[in-house]
Amino acid sequence: MNSSNIQSPGVYINELNAFPNAVVPVATAVPAFIGYTPQAMYEGKSYINVPQKITSFSDFQAFYCYPDPPAPASPAKQYSPEYYLVKQQSKPADQNCLIIEGNYYSILPDPNTIYYLYNSIRMFYQNGGGDAYIVSVGTYGAPSKSPLAAGAPLVNPHVKLTDLTAGLQLLLNEPEPTLYICPEATLLSVADNGTLMQAMLLQCTQMQTAMSIFDVIGGRNPDPVLYTQDIQTFRNNTGVVGLDYGAAYYPFIGTTTMQTSDIDYTNLFGGDTKQLAPLLNPANNPNPAAAQILANIANPQGVPLTVAQYHNALQNASKTYGTIISQVLAGANILPPSGAMAGVINTIDNQVGPWQAPANTGIVGASSLPINLSESQQASLNVDAVSDKSINAIRFFKGIGILVWGARTLEGNSEDWKYIPVRRTVTFLEQSCKMACHPYVFQPNDRNTWEAVKSMISSFLTSVWKEGGLMGATPADAFSVACGLGTTMTADDVLNGIMTVVVRVALIRPAEFIVLTFQQKMPVSA
Repeated sequence: MNSSNIQSPGVYINELNAFPNAVVPVATAVPAFIGYTPQAMYEGKSYINVPQKITSFSDFQAFYCYPDPPAPASPAKQYSPEYYLVKQQSKPADQNCLIIEGNYYSILPDPNTIYYLYNSIRMFYQNGGGDAYIVSVGTYGAPSKSPLAAGAPLVNPHVKLTDLTAGLQLLLNEPEPTLYICPEATLLSVADNGTLMQAMLLQCTQMQTAMSIFDVIGGRNPDPVLYTQDIQTFRNNTGVVGLDYGAAYYPFIGTTTMQTSDIDYTNLFGGDTKQLAPLLNPANNPNPAAAQILANIANPQGVPLTVAQYHNALQNASKTYGTIISQVLAGANILPPSGAMAGVINTIDNQVGPWQAPANTGIVGASSLPINLSESQQASLNVDAVSDKSINAIRFFKGIGILVWGARTLEGNSEDWKYIPVRRTVTFLEQSCKMACHPYVFQPNDRNTWEAVKSMISSFLTSVWKEGGLMGATPADAFSVACGLGTTMTADDVLNGIMTVVVRVALIRPAEFIVLTFQQKMPVSA
């Protein structure tokens, strides 16, 4: 209280702040998922092209999933891909094939029905996810009622570059997300996918708050020899801007996200059981029980059973049907790793911090890989002298399982920004200090303000150092903070209202290559 304002006798109290302002650490693992959802409606309001924060998978279901119908009807299917069994003259190169009555059948999806966002969200929460933003750019399109041509790239015409870039731009007004993820980007054409990735990296560079996690086209069904062409295509299409704000993972992962209850006869041949009948009830090996069930599905008698009941009946009646469902389920469960990696990063940040590399750790729900990379094969992914673009491998190790085996950004040859934890730690420190300095805008640009800011930032960095986020035996070895006339500012800076704070930090880098040196020693007498 200013004493000049006191005009009447009495006792007046002045309360003074005993403690300075403090730096509040910002959240470090808040992904923003951009893509297509089953629906986007809550309490009568559309949430298409509206960034919405969720805190759990239940929140996601409330905003973006179909409500379940009343019992005894089967629960609503949130994602229903369609597959076709296409007879082949000889054994196809694709591993996703079946032999039925001596004939080879390729299992090919209807590309118009393939989407990844829903299952990526499930993988995110299976791996410890928490807060997230969802940008639904639309709902699922109509099926084409025809299979993908054998050997053709999987491109969904309903997934459009304009939709995804529009959803990305909505995040310009959302500073909280720290990871940008677009699982359905790999369902675009190669050219459109490259345009989207470059737009994501550019936006990350402009905002300086988030990294982008990319999947590689071709990682779903890689050729064991020609997979390097997919890697080269990816590198050719990511551009050169903002590479330190991006990270890529290869290959896709086989998961257990979808269960047998998620795939049934309605996912085969577009729900046309007439095309399923010759496979379950062939003329040379009839199966009357399966034939009767299929007839009841086509023409129900009395009170019809639910889809789940018919599905269970077919599994009991026909071994072939069970084999088909298992094979289709395996194909539907091959997912891009970006959603799972967001969950892994969130878990590691909660346990340690952003300075811990999200590597040498498993992925919950990962059960197989479409290609098992060897050490020599990973070498060309991890370090590339020509493109300077590293790609992190997901590998299988015998006796251990599937591990994330890489922690590099796309700028893999940069001494400053080659590692993901370095990039994310700097972003964490920058944004935390930036938010903490807001109260000092328009404060007097004098020594008192400079010392207050120095003290605030130094206290914050000391706490980070104590948690193991910075190198050095003492805080003085770990960081330095400078702010003052003659050190970081000139007299002109002060006159122009500029206060410059210089922060130097010693960051932790992962031990990516551990070299053990052994040398024989001459024996000595006891």
